[in-house]
Amino acid sequence: MSQNTFKKKLKAGSAPTGESTKTLFTWIEEKLDVKGILGEGVPVQLVPPVGFVVILALIYIFSNHRAESMTRKIEKAQQEVEDLRADVTTLEAEYMQSSMQSEVAKRVAKLDIYELNQPPIKIEVEK
Repeated sequence: MSQNTFKKKLKAGSAPTGESTKTLFTWIEEKLDVKGILGEGVPVQLVPPVGFVVILALIYIFSNHRAESMTRKIEKAQQEVEDLRADVTTLEAEYMQSSMQSEVAKRVAKLDIYELNQPPIKIEVEK
């Protein structure tokens, strides 16, 4: 049976051909000094709980952001509704004012149409 020489090379510190020894994780370990804090490395049993807490934190941040943006949208819509309600009230008041008999009489006086001062006459036709 042949022996595995690849593992012996890795244990000796030589990298396989075509790959560099500096990976992202080794760079992070060097910059953060993980060995000084945790000893040999990251305990594997802590990875799932820490990952779960990180995911919960991201969900919390996302939901908080969505809630604030929804609150801003609601406040903006309420302001628009108030403005529209004020416009409608103003237009209704103008309409009520302009539909009064005296206002209509003033407008049609320009067209030489005047209001009757006598009541209308009823014409009866015999059969």
